[in-house]
Amino acid sequence: MSTHAKRERLLLADLLESAGPDAPTLCDGWTARDLAAHVVVRERRPDAAGGSVIGPLRNRLERVQGEYVAKPYEELIQLIRTGPPRMSPFGIKQLDEAANTVEYYVHAEDLRRAQPDWTPRELDKVFSNTLWARLEKGARLMGRKSPVGLVLRRPDGQTAVAHRGSPVVTVTGEPGELLLFVYGRQDAARVDVEGDKDAIDKLQRAKLGM
Repeated sequence: MSTHAKRERLLLADLLESAGPDAPTLCDGWTARDLAAHVVVRERRPDAAGGSVIGPLRNRLERVQGEYVAKPYEELIQLIRTGPPRMSPFGIKQLDEAANTVEYYVHAEDLRRAQPDWTPRELDKVFSNTLWARLEKGARLMGRKSPVGLVLRRPDGQTAVAHRGSPVVTVTGEPGELLLFVYGRQDAARVDVEGDKDAIDKLQRAKLGM
């Protein structure tokens, strides 16, 4: 049975292929080629990928990332489609599902929503609930940089506290939209934001996410 991660992986590969290497993304300064290289490095070069969170490895990550950016674009897409190498931890279905479902969903939207003709993607209920479960577990981590109190709310009233503080801003939307918001894509997320105007302004400018 196909997992959510596998489905989002293949969707991302298709989007990268149709958009072309020079297409813009929501990731600052990154084209589709840069995004593709990032995905491949993260999955295939753990010796460098840690540079995104470990300072001493940052230079190594930049160098390796540059090497992959220079590879043929079609090769990068094929590496994404075929998935992790046999010895990679991501080759374990449960770990792939846990680590990559949100990763690939967010990056697919990074590409989709940077295009002028993008349209909302309707997610099925099972996938939306999966994203909400991930959001509930990771809300505090993703919202830790919020300059104000931050509450995330689904249209059905379920809530998750992403950051404790005052004043409080409440962001309401479908799980996929809320994930994009707390991953730092505030301007691209289709959500309703309630709270003090100054607090909302601070939140919209904040660098949220991992």
